[in-house]
Amino acid sequence: MELEKAIGITLRLGVALSIILIFIGIFLTFVSGNLENLSESNSSASSLAQIVFGLFQLDGISFIFMGLIVLIATPITRVLLSIFGFLFERNWIYVAITLIVFINLMVAIFVIPGLIIK
Repeated sequence: MELEKAIGITLRLGVALSIILIFIGIFLTFVSGNLENLSESNSSASSLAQIVFGLFQLDGISFIFMGLIVLIATPITRVLLSIFGFLFERNWIYVAITLIVFINLMVAIFVIPGLIIK
């Protein structure tokens, strides 16, 4: 039951943080008057280092991108928590299934885009 609470808290915090970051980004974009940059932005052309640097520069688009990253990372974190929970319970079938799901997610996020975008 503790695992379910941890997963629930993780999902709520991830979504809330994502919403906050995106709203901050929208606000900063409107205040700075960089609305044309918003329509021209491409998240796949930005590296994580550029996004983090942009956060320190109070760049609204960087806040929006970070909010999207947090939103994407939230269910991935849920899958990782599930793996550890199933390990703790010694439920090996669900450990294996959840590991397969996690590996599929990692391949879909990190490997396939590199194969497609060339």
